[in-house]
Amino acid sequence: MMQLEELVKLITLSLGSVVEGIAAIVIAHAIVRAFVLYIRSSVLHSTIDKMEIRLSLGKSLALALEFLLAADILRTAVAPNWDDIGKLAAIAALRTLLNYFLERELKHSEIKS
Repeated sequence: MMQLEELVKLITLSLGSVVEGIAAIVIAHAIVRAFVLYIRSSVLHSTIDKMEIRLSLGKSLALALEFLLAADILRTAVAPNWDDIGKLAAIAALRTLLNYFLERELKHSEIKS
């Protein structure tokens, strides 16, 4: 019979993979949506603003970054040695900086439009 600790580790690692998959789906959906809207805007000369497309894509990427950070936290929670904690800290810092600058750009773009 599987020990409780091993079961929790398996569930947590599986959940991390699911959350990472959700992030990939969010990114893929955002890219397809932005591409379709861009083509529709360019080819059909519709009233869709390219800045709106960019803002929508940026918001989706920011959300995906949050999901990816959550997946990393889940994976590190089950095997917390100093090397893993250091890697998580570096990944969290980089993703947080990316998210910060992305959010800042989105706010700046929203004010302009």
